[in-house]
Amino acid sequence: MSADASDAAARRGPDPTPLLRPRSVAVVGANDRPGSYGDVIFRNLAAAGFEGAVWGVNPKRDEVHGRPCVPRLADLPEPVDAVVVAIPAAAVPAVIVEAGERGCGGAIVLAAGFGETAAGRPLEAELRKAAAGAAIPICGPNGNGVVSVAARAPLWGDSVERLSPGPVAVITQSGNFGVNALGSDRGIGFHTVVSTGNSAVLSASDWLEALAVADGVGSVALMLESDGDGARLAAALESCAERGIGVAVLKVGSSAAGARAAGAHTGALAGDQRVFAALLEEAGAAQASEPGELLELARALAQPAARPSRQGGLAVLTCSGGDSGVAADLAAAHGLELPELSPVARERLAAVLPSAATVGNPLDYTSMLWDDHEALEEVAAAVSSDPAIDQLLLLFDQPRGLDPKVADGWENVRRALLAGAAKGDAATILASTLPELLDPEGATELAAGGRVATAAGLGAAIACAAALRAEAADPERLREIAAAASTTPISAVDSLDGGYGEAEAKQLLAEAGLAAPTGVIAVDLAGAVEGARTIGLPVALKLSSPALLHKTEAGALVLDLRTEADVADAAERLLSLPEARGATLLVERMAGEGVELIFAVRRDGVVPALLVGTGGIWAEALDDVAVLPLPAAPERVERALRGLRSAPLLTGARGSPAIDLQAAARFGSRLGELALARGLDLLEVNPALASPAGCVALDAVAIGPSG
Repeated sequence: MSADASDAAARRGPDPTPLLRPRSVAVVGANDRPGSYGDVIFRNLAAAGFEGAVWGVNPKRDEVHGRPCVPRLADLPEPVDAVVVAIPAAAVPAVIVEAGERGCGGAIVLAAGFGETAAGRPLEAELRKAAAGAAIPICGPNGNGVVSVAARAPLWGDSVERLSPGPVAVITQSGNFGVNALGSDRGIGFHTVVSTGNSAVLSASDWLEALAVADGVGSVALMLESDGDGARLAAALESCAERGIGVAVLKVGSSAAGARAAGAHTGALAGDQRVFAALLEEAGAAQASEPGELLELARALAQPAARPSRQGGLAVLTCSGGDSGVAADLAAAHGLELPELSPVARERLAAVLPSAATVGNPLDYTSMLWDDHEALEEVAAAVSSDPAIDQLLLLFDQPRGLDPKVADGWENVRRALLAGAAKGDAATILASTLPELLDPEGATELAAGGRVATAAGLGAAIACAAALRAEAADPERLREIAAAASTTPISAVDSLDGGYGEAEAKQLLAEAGLAAPTGVIAVDLAGAVEGARTIGLPVALKLSSPALLHKTEAGALVLDLRTEADVADAAERLLSLPEARGATLLVERMAGEGVELIFAVRRDGVVPALLVGTGGIWAEALDDVAVLPLPAAPERVERALRGLRSAPLLTGARGSPAIDLQAAARFGSRLGELALARGLDLLEVNPALASPAGCVALDAVAIGPSG
């Protein structure tokens, strides 16, 4: 086993498979007191029609809900796959030890009172120790449990109605989101719902990796409140990419790591959320903005046949001018192109549309066609067959509780639109404008067919359209990211211990072959003057200290000194500053003209990442940056530079000279390699001066490695 593989294995929790498809269950704390965990579990299993053996564990009962009870787990006639622990927190660790001794497959701990409070942290540590000794997986504590729909096993702390199985799995750190997902009336077929709780033993990444290889999973919705282990998450996302499992993520909350790093520009520009988002983008994962959208994205991603199969753009069909305008605005916000329809399509549409309709994209075919099903079918067929269109969004609202006498009319409209869409090659999404107006039964029917995605709500529909167009992830790239994260311990940039001044940081750069202006270190006025004489005027003069991150704000930088007298005066002033204590003077030859960029590596996010963007003293204000998980090859860095808002400045806009983009990209890539090799917490070059002649570091700071 390689070092990287061994490290990844050490991070991985025990296999949760026994809890995902249990064949037998024991409930510790079994009772029939209405509303108690020990009662609800039995009721859920009975309502779901669970076919495996179910045992109660309660020394005061011989049976509960008609199921046999034993005093202790040790008294079970055989080991069970899943032990549901429905007792107060203090007694839980001893039960876990007993479960391991009996050879049980895993445990679900529902009780609170563990690591979510300071008082409960020692008890959670005891729980982890018990689980490690028993070598069994644990879901929780302080969660709702696991619902395996396919296995008819709702091991869940709240009542669960009988569910229809489907391809969507849910992993949530918010128990309430799991409750709401199961209770939602959206026609989503769930495979598994996991409420991770405190994740004392199994992380969200452990569950994701297990579900990636489970039969019948088409997509996974992740509701995350913390980053977790970046190496494990990248490895789990790689498993999903290998098997074509769609992933949608709602990441809530932000850590304080970005604030801790704010002493450098990098912390302000590349907060943890940006690094996390960059990892998700590499994984081809869709990023949701709210819980409802998360479910809709997962539903759509579970339909691989609904992905566009040719190059083109999105078309929107609706019977409302207002909806068409909103759809256009939302599409623009998601960067989706709404191409003009081809002459052939326009001609076909003109032949069937009423005079009140205007041919365009989005297309409002008006409600005047509502009863003309042949015309509706032709409208959808004309657009779906247009070579410029590879994706078709059909907006269709079906009110609940329709009188049976009129319900058929609505159904016929839906079927006409879908029949027309099927005559072309565009991938199709059927969506309502308001979430509650999507027919759940119709959505279930379409999901079974596999060719049409559905979405509840116009905003979610546009998000789904964008997600289905996303480029598939490269598993090899995710393996590289996981390896970089696992070999580089994540630590916060929260102090200057182990910091490097500019002079020392530039020495690191020089050893890695990264250029900086010719410079000399001095400790006094005479040394500064001699240094300027040696390297040649004009020069820049700076204070260099690990504690000095922003020289301009401190007045610790003087540029374009053209005489030795100027150098002496500047050195005297700099040495009188409070920041001069413990600092040295750095004399450097003045650089030429160019564009100021920032290149920086940080590793206090979910994975080590490289930031590239517009640099200099206005870096934060301009906020024109891209974040790349490491490693970042020069080709990736160059694409990131070309994607900046300021890219025209780099490529010769308005007659300015184009910089050597390849040299700048090599600079950024090599900086990432250097930071990983040295185990640095932070390595920032700001500014780097990019010009037609190459890229040089005008200022640099490094922190770490820590601890």
